[in-house]
Amino acid sequence: MNEYIANLKKRYVTEKSHHVYRQEAVDKYQEAKKYAAEDLDDITRAVKRLRWMLENEKPVVFTDEKIALMRTVPVLQEMYTEEEFAEISAKHYIHEQGKICNINPMYSLLVDAGFDAKRKEIDASLEGKDGKEKETLLAMRETLDIIEEFCERYRKAAVEAGNDIEADVLSRIPKNKPASFLEALQFLRIVHYCLWTSFNYHNTFGRFDQYMYPYFKADLDAGKITMDEALELVEEFFICCNKDSDLYTGMQQGDNGQSMVLGGLNIDGTDSYNELSELCMQASLELKMIDPKINLRVNKNTPLERYKFGTQLTKQGLGFPQYGNDDVVIKALLDWGYDKEDAYQYVVAACWEFIIPGLGMDIPNINGLSFTQALLEAMEEIESCETMDAFLEKVRIAIKRQADELIAGVGNLYMEPSPLMSLLMKGCVETGRDVSLGAKYNNYGFHGTGLSTAVDSLASIEKYVYEEKAFSAAKLKEILAKNFEGYEDEKIMMRYDAPKMGNDDDAADKFAVMLLDWFADAVQGVKNDRGGIFRAGTGSAMYYIWHSKDTPATPDGRENGEALAANYSPSLFSRCDGPISIIKSFSKPNLSRVANGGPLTMELHDSVFRNDDSIEKVAMFVKSFIDMGGHQLQINAVNRDELLDAKVHPENHRNLIVRVWGWSGYFVELDEVYQDHILERMELAI
Repeated sequence: MNEYIANLKKRYVTEKSHHVYRQEAVDKYQEAKKYAAEDLDDITRAVKRLRWMLENEKPVVFTDEKIALMRTVPVLQEMYTEEEFAEISAKHYIHEQGKICNINPMYSLLVDAGFDAKRKEIDASLEGKDGKEKETLLAMRETLDIIEEFCERYRKAAVEAGNDIEADVLSRIPKNKPASFLEALQFLRIVHYCLWTSFNYHNTFGRFDQYMYPYFKADLDAGKITMDEALELVEEFFICCNKDSDLYTGMQQGDNGQSMVLGGLNIDGTDSYNELSELCMQASLELKMIDPKINLRVNKNTPLERYKFGTQLTKQGLGFPQYGNDDVVIKALLDWGYDKEDAYQYVVAACWEFIIPGLGMDIPNINGLSFTQALLEAMEEIESCETMDAFLEKVRIAIKRQADELIAGVGNLYMEPSPLMSLLMKGCVETGRDVSLGAKYNNYGFHGTGLSTAVDSLASIEKYVYEEKAFSAAKLKEILAKNFEGYEDEKIMMRYDAPKMGNDDDAADKFAVMLLDWFADAVQGVKNDRGGIFRAGTGSAMYYIWHSKDTPATPDGRENGEALAANYSPSLFSRCDGPISIIKSFSKPNLSRVANGGPLTMELHDSVFRNDDSIEKVAMFVKSFIDMGGHQLQINAVNRDELLDAKVHPENHRNLIVRVWGWSGYFVELDEVYQDHILERMELAI
């Protein structure tokens, strides 16, 4: 990075000196109490909240920057009082906080038009509309006015700061369509920023290298910028993503959904990876920041050089890029009923769930199914099962029963409206319909947690109860009920000697195929309350922590309360033969049936990346998983000794980045439960 970018990173990321401009926090229900007193409807409240947030912002522009905007109001205002929201929750299913989140807006709907042109679209749609549709369209129009007024205040602040570049840019946008790459980036920053202040969170950037490419290419071809200048602009935009990330809604710092997808197949089979894709990779490599998280779409024909570039990022310890296999994911989306032209546009949501930009009001993380819970439920009846097949049928029934319970629990959804998000989703302006009520795709996704624990447990049961008859089913239940106390030998046998998923051993892996197929079968063809389907997945999100706390001892040798693996990964204590055996095991299931999202997550010791030959070896390893039919992969470059030292001396490791589940964060800022889980994961060498 050049000196200019280094100084920006120092200001916003290292020293965080801009935090001095943050205002004192006010009660987050302050405005909601006023709305309640006036008995305002929800869409009016959404507009008023955005107006309050932006009118109370204090524009701060530095003389030297080219892309502005930073949060000074630290607390987002709620739309409803606690009492009002409790009443809504009593009547509806509320996902997370009841806000629109975890989807991918189609930024080009605003950026490629400009606000004036979008107003004309709204005005044309208003003709003949009345009632709720008219109210919704007027809310969209007012939203544009509010944002434009906010940008005018920023323009004046730029003039006062003597920043002629920023003042000039804001004199044209967002009123008009951008006339340069810089203007397009600033426009995107404005829209993305205002989504957060609208209390829409986990807003991904989607296919940045596709919708920003025309602006980049036009400037490059016209000689307005060089490649070095374009890289500088990309790096400054990336730094903008880190200005306010500590204020973003999420489980932890870093869990903010700022994902970016690069490359991918076009519908005609050609590769969309371009020069801007390359610049984004380079920017991420040079900056070494947690945002934006890079996702690479790859396929069986992706060249090794691209994997090598991705491996350079992994080497930095960033926990990304995350790889998505077009050959598997696109097939899955088509099988689920997505139109072909849409399936080829797929991106990832906040972590790794697959969604469609501008068309998907999917909720891909609406709940999680526990394979381990299903196994333990079946264990209650194991004494009546004379054969392994009979016991497996009990497990299948338990998975179906749990899936049915999850499905029954997510009806009558309510989400707060968002006029701004609606402007970024196809069809909303034309119909006068807020996106909170649905879009073209309205599917729900279930995570699947504890898979490797359940698989290893089934392998242990088959070997020791039904084949070798080392102990009876009744004795196994007694051993587990006592949490292995007095049964240390049996614990070691189950924990370390039984077949394990991750060793390319069909004695275990066959159960992974079964369990995932049963999960897919359990939700296939079922419609949700919005007319969409239910999608099964291999991810865990935070459920790997939540579910483990309530999970008793299991037949794989796991004690009561011990952690489950994150995502689609081997058990934390399985002794796998090596990474090659792991990818062979984890590519065996029918992954296109469970492609809601959820990567094979692996930790490689940082010594694996020591030289160019090693980088190529890791790249070939990643390519092998994709070529075998793996759907999604993320790799952590870790060093256990460094992590342990970071727990003791956090001040010496402020910039140590790790992959948590579907996001990367600063290790020393994580809650201890996440730090400890990362330390328990298996370091591998290639």
